[in-house]
Amino acid sequence: MEATESVSWGITATALVLLMTPGVAFFYGGMVRVKSVISMMMMSFGAIGLIAVLWMLYGYSMSTVGDPAQFAGDPFADFALAGAASSTHANTALLTVAYGATFAIITVALISGAIADRARFGPWLVFVGVFGTLGYFPIAAWVWGGGWITHLGTTLFGKDSGIAVIDYAGGTAVHINAGAAALALALVLGKRIGFRKGIQRPHNVPLTLLGAALLWFGWFGFNVGAQWTTPGMGQAGLITINTLGASAAGILGWILVETIRDGKATSVGAVSGLVAGLVAITPACADLAPGWGLLLGGLAGVACAASVELKYRLGLDDSLDVVGLHLVGGLLGTVYLGFFATGHGLFTGGDGRQLVVQVLASGGVLVYAFAVAWITGTVIEKTIGFRVTQQAEVAGVDRFVHGEQGYALAD
Repeated sequence: MEATESVSWGITATALVLLMTPGVAFFYGGMVRVKSVISMMMMSFGAIGLIAVLWMLYGYSMSTVGDPAQFAGDPFADFALAGAASSTHANTALLTVAYGATFAIITVALISGAIADRARFGPWLVFVGVFGTLGYFPIAAWVWGGGWITHLGTTLFGKDSGIAVIDYAGGTAVHINAGAAALALALVLGKRIGFRKGIQRPHNVPLTLLGAALLWFGWFGFNVGAQWTTPGMGQAGLITINTLGASAAGILGWILVETIRDGKATSVGAVSGLVAGLVAITPACADLAPGWGLLLGGLAGVACAASVELKYRLGLDDSLDVVGLHLVGGLLGTVYLGFFATGHGLFTGGDGRQLVVQVLASGGVLVYAFAVAWITGTVIEKTIGFRVTQQAEVAGVDRFVHGEQGYALAD
């Protein structure tokens, strides 16, 4: 592929991934109460605004390290991208920054679904800034920027082992990260008033389906996007077919569970299965044969559908199933590679060492992200207060927090 064509695809992929966060806003917005839809969607748009600015100021600098022992890069190494903008390769350097920003944005935005209907917007933005700085930026450096996860295979098994953690597009850095943080915040903010199974139904199912469609569309930029940096885009076809196949199989897996359990397949279940398949294939899209990709998607649909039921038994009010979709799906996709990664998996020509590094990387990100989110959320709740008042929660968050209504049906 010629350089101009590569840059064109890079710009397109960046736009596709950015579109995913408004997709999350629609996906989440349709599933909350009619009196909370503005609040829910604003949490995603607020994350776009703040994380994009922080990434440009210092987040990108933090996402690259020169030594695996470093926690994160120097935030002042290229503050506000002064160096990147004046370099001889500014065109591609700045496009790389922009593409990376979209991943940072959606990772933090995903967390908001766990605290729907009960969070204040100002404290949420404080959380976004702190978690982006201490959570996502360092983890991105660990996974993709030369950090300890990048070098875990050689650290454990030697430079000639050929073993490295596989996470092509964000099973650890995005989904396990967001899912673990969502679990922590759900615990910090506690249950909604009257929490029980069936506490609320989605107020606008078509809005949720629209959000899922935007996510599905954008996910091809998410998974295939980084191929713009690869001569000839050599794996674009494999990544594309795996992304399509796993998401389709995820739909079937989820609605199968629903049909067996409830006797009915739902539209919200179908798009939840779609997302489950997409989450699981994200780390694995470039390293699975298509048949194994289909199996992974189907397993993700089944596993995530089963896991979301556990929150009622455990008393965990993860409002929109961020833990069940992103933590479970991310763990499944990342660990699955230890068994079925082409040439490296335990059952596909490799040995148990790939499984070891996949599990260690997943566990390390999970524990760290949970700890950062729990500490940050607790400090915010104990100081300025994270949760809305009981009055606001009952009456509706939109009017109390934003002074707006999602639907003005009459004067």
